[in-house]
Amino acid sequence: MKILVVNAGSSSLKYQLIDMETEKVLAKGGCERIGIPGSLLKAKGNGNEKVYEQDLPNHKVAIELVLHALSDGEIAVIKSMNEIGAVGHRMVASGEYFNKTTLVTPEVLKTLEEKTFELAPLHNPAAATGLRACMEVMPKTPMAIVFDTSFHATMPEKAYLYGIDYEDYKKYGVRKYGFHGTSHKFVSAEAAKYIGKPASALKIVTCHLGNGSSISAVDGGKCIDTTMGFTPLAGVLMGTRSGDIDASAVEFLARKKGLSHADAINYLNKKCGVAGISGVSSDFRDLLAGEEQGNERCALALDMFAYQTKKFVGAYAAAMGGLDCIVFTAGIGENTPTVRADVCEGLEFLGVKFDNKANNENEGRSGGSIREISTKDSKVKVLVIPTNEELVIARETAELL
Repeated sequence: MKILVVNAGSSSLKYQLIDMETEKVLAKGGCERIGIPGSLLKAKGNGNEKVYEQDLPNHKVAIELVLHALSDGEIAVIKSMNEIGAVGHRMVASGEYFNKTTLVTPEVLKTLEEKTFELAPLHNPAAATGLRACMEVMPKTPMAIVFDTSFHATMPEKAYLYGIDYEDYKKYGVRKYGFHGTSHKFVSAEAAKYIGKPASALKIVTCHLGNGSSISAVDGGKCIDTTMGFTPLAGVLMGTRSGDIDASAVEFLARKKGLSHADAINYLNKKCGVAGISGVSSDFRDLLAGEEQGNERCALALDMFAYQTKKFVGAYAAAMGGLDCIVFTAGIGENTPTVRADVCEGLEFLGVKFDNKANNENEGRSGGSIREISTKDSKVKVLVIPTNEELVIARETAELL
């Protein structure tokens, strides 16, 4: 079976076509600037690349172009649309309405649009737009939704509840949901394979570190806690997001800066994090360069990020009652040795023996195989594992069917 994986944004649409017999990516690409002048599709397939510069007024036209590209000339990987067995769609938030991958029906669509859009106003409506476009262009092809939050649905109440009036939680669904679930699920399973033990026997902390970052505690193959919360704003400070902050400090800042509620949330999401601390950039390459040049605020931003990540590693080891493995993944986790070293420094009491040579030898390598950056006699393995969220979406879609 061939599964088409779709990740739709408000003005973009990324895709991969995966052969589930071999789990090989047959084709991939992305539409840019949908509904905006200068739209295009960058497509790869059959070892070739092609750019389609074409007006894409909406997601329906974008999907039609993607399907054309999949069977077009030198980049063709299928002969007809009938070869696509199903489409798996990424959606950020499920609320408490869905706790697993779900086959799309009219009832499901109605619940999504009426109940979950306000939980992820930037992401869910865009994903639903892509979903409806696919349904219109491919009416006979099964559609599945894979939620970023699903992997975290195993968290116990003591982990996901906030200290608010319980009736307000029940009425409004205000609680921790977590995000990056497909990534945490993939790398924790890959870690178990690498170690050679069943996931049910392992306690793993997965660190998805990128422009958006989250850390999860995976005990026995199930998530028991994670750093992101009701929205992706919570947890460690990130590229431009503040991470955890006292709610009263937000009110104080809004009053001092003359910000509306919406402006305050925008400030916390887009003008804070390491970009706000450093005053230079949200890109860790720029921060590292600034640190080398003696920029103290760049150094401070890096120290804060590593310190906060380390705190959650220790907290989750305590929550699980032990630790077998730490996994680093995503853009920063896979490509920034300094951050990995700073996070692991001081964790010897947990049984971590870090191999600085192995860590630095892997600098700049991304997308390859699993890399072990702890010593052979380390009680806790430290691994770098390239994430593959699209493969998780394809697997879960195939399993559902």
